[in-house]
Amino acid sequence: MAFGKSRARLINPEESKIKLEDVAGIDEAKEEISELIDFLKRPQKFVEAGARIPTGVLLYGEPGTGKTLLAKAIAGEAGVPFFSISGSNFVEMYVGIGASRVRDLFNEGKKKAPCIIFIDEIDAVGRHRSSGSGSGGNDEREQTLNQLLVEMDGFEANDHVIVIAATNRQDILDPALLRPGRFDRQVMVPLPDVGGREKILKVHARNTKIAEEVNWQVIAKGTPGFSGAQLASLVNEAALLMTRKNSRTITMEILDAAKDKVLMGAERRSLIITDREKRITACHEAGHALVAWMLPGTDPVHKVTIIPRGRALGLTMQLPEEERNAHDRAFLCNTLCTLLGGRIAEEIVFNQMTTGAGNDIERVSDIARKMVCEWGMSEIIGPLTFRASNPLNGQPGLILSEQTAVLIDTEVKKLVQTAYDTARAILMEQRTILDAITAALLERETLSHADLQTIIDKLSKGNYKLNS
Repeated sequence: MAFGKSRARLINPEESKIKLEDVAGIDEAKEEISELIDFLKRPQKFVEAGARIPTGVLLYGEPGTGKTLLAKAIAGEAGVPFFSISGSNFVEMYVGIGASRVRDLFNEGKKKAPCIIFIDEIDAVGRHRSSGSGSGGNDEREQTLNQLLVEMDGFEANDHVIVIAATNRQDILDPALLRPGRFDRQVMVPLPDVGGREKILKVHARNTKIAEEVNWQVIAKGTPGFSGAQLASLVNEAALLMTRKNSRTITMEILDAAKDKVLMGAERRSLIITDREKRITACHEAGHALVAWMLPGTDPVHKVTIIPRGRALGLTMQLPEEERNAHDRAFLCNTLCTLLGGRIAEEIVFNQMTTGAGNDIERVSDIARKMVCEWGMSEIIGPLTFRASNPLNGQPGLILSEQTAVLIDTEVKKLVQTAYDTARAILMEQRTILDAITAALLERETLSHADLQTIIDKLSKGNYKLNS
């Protein structure tokens, strides 16, 4: 019967070295969690006030945002026994093992109460139950979930056992698991903003040798959309690069190189590229950079390179001047123009198309269709949404009439064609600059913002604006 025993790891309070001060960039989530820690340390204060502490807390957010790290910090701060287990450890090939392990886990928790039970990746057992009759592994998973539901809020529920769970797929969890009484509190752990990224970078750089010239605010501004895990990887890559270069400290140059590696992948200088492919790639990236530069309201071009990284033969990097939580129609239309700039430059200079624009066209199609079907940015269709089916959670798509489907396709194509015409007009009129940037890329392989500024200031003829 050892199979039915819980495989949770018990972490004693004195073993946990991670504290809340080691978690940065998610201040709101830390505030929500600090209330739990206060209850575990001083439960009498809440009892006298007539308050009931949440039975469970669900931490959800994108991968790498610090959900598991936050749970470890709770274990370090609360000073109570901490049971840690992954959702996948409940389900085995033998029927009934998962439910047995859930019972055993909570029995162990009640013996150690007050305590915390942490279930990582709870979506492994907490998925939405099917409406039909289950069979095989699916039925076993549902039995495990049913037992978890009973333990969290059944007749024998224990108020001094707090369940904390983490997932990045909150949308597929069963509604019964999320209702008040089970997971009363759902705490979103978001991607950090620019201030949060700066704090995270400083936390991870505490044990490294940093040069005095390093400005963490500049690095934080240059890493929009980075998660805490990516920022930790950036600092680690910088430390490895410092060792490789036999440098005594981590400089801004090393941090910039590490950021490029995390963001775009390692350089592939050994890749053999013909002269013609190199010219096409330089022309393609010059097209992206020139269109992005000429359209007002777009993110500034930070760097253009034709050094292969990952799967890409070249890259044009734009960095926003400020954090954006929502995008307007003009910005999205300008983004379409920028993405199409590489393909159009190839057509103008070489009078042919290549497969290099495959990812650009995919992104253009996705943005244009979302503008029409999800964000209500079509004047003809109006503020309506047309949801596509989602096979991951069994969500069916909306049934459309043939006329509506044709109208959607027409509006999507209209958006893309308008962006195409605008980008082509820019590149045709600014052909001299396009050729100059292409030549500079072939000569130097990488151009910075300042390099582009020098070239464009000499030859520029003006700006363009996409009609909205």
